[in-house]
Amino acid sequence: MKKVLVFGAGLVAKPLVRYLLDKANFEVTVATRTIRKAEVIVDGHRNGASVAFDIQRDENLLDLVMEHDLAVSLLPYTYHVDIAKAAIKAGINMVTTSYVSDGMRALDAEAKDAGILLLNEMGLDPGIDHMEAQRVIDEVHKEGGRIKGFISYCGGLPAPEANTDPWGYKFSWSPKGVVLASKNSARFKRDGTIMEVPGSELFGHYENIDIPGMGTFEGYPNRDSVPYAEIYGIDDTDTILRGTLRNVGWCDTWKGLHDLGILNEDPIEGKTYREMMDALIPGDGTLEERIIRSIDTRKNDTALSNYQWLGLLSDDRIENRESTMDALSDLLERKLGYAPGERDMIILQHTFIAEMPEGERTTTSTLIDYGIPGGDSSMSRTVGLPAAIGSELILNRALGSLKGVQIPILPEIYEPALEKLGKEKIGFEIG
Repeated sequence: MKKVLVFGAGLVAKPLVRYLLDKANFEVTVATRTIRKAEVIVDGHRNGASVAFDIQRDENLLDLVMEHDLAVSLLPYTYHVDIAKAAIKAGINMVTTSYVSDGMRALDAEAKDAGILLLNEMGLDPGIDHMEAQRVIDEVHKEGGRIKGFISYCGGLPAPEANTDPWGYKFSWSPKGVVLASKNSARFKRDGTIMEVPGSELFGHYENIDIPGMGTFEGYPNRDSVPYAEIYGIDDTDTILRGTLRNVGWCDTWKGLHDLGILNEDPIEGKTYREMMDALIPGDGTLEERIIRSIDTRKNDTALSNYQWLGLLSDDRIENRESTMDALSDLLERKLGYAPGERDMIILQHTFIAEMPEGERTTTSTLIDYGIPGGDSSMSRTVGLPAAIGSELILNRALGSLKGVQIPILPEIYEPALEKLGKEKIGFEIG
């Protein structure tokens, strides 16, 4: 029986571990700093085990890896390279759900020499998005067409009945990562022109996106889309944009936070949130008047109303005093959480504009998935299951001779992976 070592017991770990234990019948060991979390996930399964492991302190990484046939890293991406190096030395394959970092990419030749596969970006975004994008693009090319434009938006959101706060969003884990991502710059190509957007202006560059049957959302660019033209084999495309999808009002709210400087990680002045905001925005007039004058959004009133609702203008004492950004993150975690039994939702939509021999053709491919009330969230399923399926394919030797650093844009990966995801009721509708 093949042995799988999973690093991390966070919120996406359970669907991955349970898939491998229940469906693929592998032995799975979950290595995590807090062993109780691993024990809950394994839940006494006869082929499951847990082990206490802290990658920042423990020195037995290589020994642990060598006892297994495959390593899966669900830790923060900064630790993937250390695990990959151990996997190369041990001669075993590895799977992650994260973007390929420069450090990981640099291991390509070494992994090939060792005869192993380092399969990255096997999650939702990145992951499922790549698989479906490449599938449709390959079909267009087989029909003699050219991709003139590719636009993709993906978002994790509350299900409609759980969308009960004015921010239109809820966190299923610590919001610090979302806050940090809000500072990223973006780069994309539109009608032949490369566009670059600094992080401070990111939320000023949104557009309304209509999802049939779901309504209107806001979409804004995500990181650097331009390299994906080469990755997807559409170098001559006129437009390529990969973006994030949110409910209406999100972008104005976050653009205002940038304008106010609360995301700058400055020291906190004052004991309460209102005192902190008062120090951030000096000048004449009431605090509310100063906020309106200091932000530049399409709907300033919406932004101000959301700050009031969150408690940024309240007399509540600040508990997390690391920085203004940490104080904000603490509020978000307290106010924007899921209630017991509430569902989350994933929406992923690709739009392809293709020049075909018979003329121009526009195609949409849309995935809508919901969490299970009282069970796994949609986010955990759509991130964890692709990694589990990738692990299964590798261990069952279904990926042939693939070696080195790879992402799921090859037919031998995306075809069986999308088929297996479909059996888990995670699939696309073509329009």
